[in-house]
Amino acid sequence: MPEESSNPKDDFLNTISKYYGEFTPGNLAFNYNLQEFANQVSYICGLESNGKINSHEAYEKIKELWSKLKISKTELLDKNDNQPTSDQ
Repeated sequence: MPEESSNPKDDFLNTISKYYGEFTPGNLAFNYNLQEFANQVSYICGLESNGKINSHEAYEKIKELWSKLKISKTELLDKNDNQPTSDQ
């Protein structure tokens, strides 16, 4: 069961949807990382649109987030796909 945040604003700003796919720990963790990526990109785009950061800065931040997401995918999904399953 997810822990309740002490600040309701945190739950409102950082919403995480339920996962409906095939359950594996890797799939669940990657889904969470993907939703976090989407939230962060949304915030960065909002900051850039409102003139708080410039386009180059927004691009660099999104590029860094994308790199982290790719690493997450490799570690959580690709490694698990290549490992043989044991039928016991």
